[in-house]
Formats: sequence, structure tokens, C-alpha cells
Amino acid sequence: MSDQRPITVLCLASYIKGEAFLRECKRQGCRVILVTVQKLADADWPREAIDDVFYMPEISNRDDIIKGVSYLARSQVIDRIVPLDEYDQETAAILREHLRIPGMGDTTARYFRDKLAMRVKARTEGIAVPEFVHVLNYDTMREFMSRVKPPWVLKPRSEAASMGIKKINSSEEIWPLLDALGDRQSFYVLEQYIAGDIYHVDSIVSEREVVFSVPHQYGHPPMDVSLGGIFTTQKMSRDSEDARALETLNQDLVYQLGLVRGVTHAEFIKGREDGRFYFLEIAARVGGANIAETVEAATGLNLWAEWARVEICGEDTKYELPPHRDDFAGVIISLARQECPDTSAYNDPEIVYRLNKQHHAGLVVASKDPQRIASLLDNYRRRFYEDFYTSQPPLDKPTS
Repeated sequence: MSDQRPITVLCLASYIKGEAFLRECKRQGCRVILVTVQKLADADWPREAIDDVFYMPEISNRDDIIKGVSYLARSQVIDRIVPLDEYDQETAAILREHLRIPGMGDTTARYFRDKLAMRVKARTEGIAVPEFVHVLNYDTMREFMSRVKPPWVLKPRSEAASMGIKKINSSEEIWPLLDALGDRQSFYVLEQYIAGDIYHVDSIVSEREVVFSVPHQYGHPPMDVSLGGIFTTQKMSRDSEDARALETLNQDLVYQLGLVRGVTHAEFIKGREDGRFYFLEIAARVGGANIAETVEAATGLNLWAEWARVEICGEDTKYELPPHRDDFAGVIISLARQECPDTSAYNDPEIVYRLNKQHHAGLVVASKDPQRIASLLDNYRRRFYEDFYTSQPPLDKPTS
């Protein structure tokens, strides 16, 4: 950090999240500016960690955000621009390019937001991906559908998680969907559906090197959960062959996609037929669905706080990974019938975190024994269906 003045970190947030990031920036002596949307003016931000807040009707209008942040830059030097939400990553990249501020630029940002761009790049670098085709040229799509047997998955290129994803069982199903999309067709990719178990690896990256990573296995694929189900994920043992393979694959992926520093959440599938790992998608952000709390429960590291430390270090100071544990943890989350579900009947000593969110029930459990975590999650899943579970149509856009 400069001896002359504190580093100024400008954070973009279309949704309320990243409180630990903001607090860590302030703890490190930074000046913190938050640019968010007007509807979050009364949100529960950690005000003590923020020096200035600026509100806009929306921050996705690129012309407006460039003009607004450029106006701020007239009176203060901005050293870092960080998007706290995935939907703001491309906006942050464009601002960095415009203001010539260090950090991920527009091209690299696409590899961590655009499902087509990341697949093309990964395949070019020799990383296995499911067969896919850009929803663009109809003859190319027909060739793909004649060569790759269904089912397929239609995915929006720039939505988060499983938002807007649809499973397609025949070529007859695809054309009405494309007609409904109209001019938005080219913003989609059609991908081979591979049956198998899905995993995620959450990482800290410093100077192009993955300095920390934790592999997890989902209880059920997130796309299946979005259609109705209960979400679980559990940290894997590093000694397992699958965990070692995932960490190696993740290291190669992050390097090939060109991330210099930050955090990542990458997803992979192990094909049921061939036992091979395939890359599904990656984001330069902290994983959602309380994955950060799960990682912290197992290791003691808060990914939001470590992301802040990595960003603050930049090119000038080497980031040092703090000492951490290598225990086990898992999380279970369900939509709930009740507005404020009561989880007090769940009282095992391994419970370290309770989700406080309307119409959601969720618990994080931690232990030194991975089998204990698996047993608890299995037991809780059955009980959650009886005590809380409800469903709703899958969302095409996030609501909070």
C-alpha cells in the first residue's frame, strides 16, 4: 500500500453481497467507495466499512456508469474496481479498460462470464468440454444435432448458475424455443447433456497461480435442484483420486483462461459413461448458495476477505495465504413453505451456521470426519422435505 495515501477501492454491486469484502478492505486501511442501485439504498450494508456510497437507477447501462465513475475520478484517484456480483463483472472490466486501471480487462472477463467464450477457449487449450454449438447458424446447428445425440441443454451465455437453462430432448423442441427468443438467439449456446456427478472447485488466485483451492461434490446437479429439489454440497477429501484430478484440472483451467488475481468458482462433471471429467463453467467470484460459509467452516478462510486481500496486494506486494485447517463441511438449503422457517429442532453440535433468509431453510455443518458430514446431510435432506420443502418455477433472472 502506498505511503502517500490509502488505496481507493471502488466496488460495484447490483445485489447486496460482499459484506466481508468491504470490511476487509477497510481493515486493511483502504478507502472504500460503493456504487450500487437506488433500490438498495436502505439495504443492510456494513456502513462502518464504506467511505462513500453512490446510487444509480441501474449500473448495467454502460454509458451511464462510465460517465458517472469518470466524474468521480475527477476528484479522487481510483486504484481498484471490483464487482461484488457476477452480473457486474463485465461492467467492471469496461471501467478498468476506460480508466486504464489494473485488473481483468474486457477480453479476459468474457472467459469468466460468457459460457460460449469460456468453452471455446477451454477447448482450444485442450481442456475437455461437452460438445457444444453457438446458437447462430441453423445449418451448423442441424449438423450438431445430427452428430450429437440428445438430450441437449440450451444455456444463456451470460446468466449466473442455472438461470434460464432448459433441457431439450429432440430437435423438434428446439425450434419453437428459438422462435420465442427472436433476436436473442445468438446469446445462447446449445450443449451436449452429459449424465454424471457434478463438482465445484473454489479457488484463490494470485499472480496467475492457484494458491488455494477446495473441491466439493454437489448432492444433486444444480440444474436439477432449480427444477425442484434440495441443494447440498460437501467438501471432498484431498486424498481422493477425484479431488486430486479436479485440483489439477482447475489449476490448468484458471491459468489458460488468464486470470491474474482474484477468486474463482468452477464447475465440472464426471461423465457416468466414461468416467472422464469435463469442464462446465467458471466465474471469477465467490460461489453462491453459502459456499463461502462452507469453505470457511472447513478451513477457517473467508473467501470474500481473502479476495479483498488479493486485490489490495495487486502487483506491488506478494499475497500470503494465511494458515488454515483442512477439515470437512457441507451445506443444505431448501425453499421453505414458511416465511421464517424455524430450524431450532436441528441441534447437532456440528451445525455452525443457520441461513437467515425469508422462505429459505439452510444449515452449514462442519466436522473433522467426512462421513459425519455425509450422514448429517443425508438425514437433514429427508427431514427438510417434511419440515420445510416447497418449490417454485425455475427463475430466468435472480431476484435478490
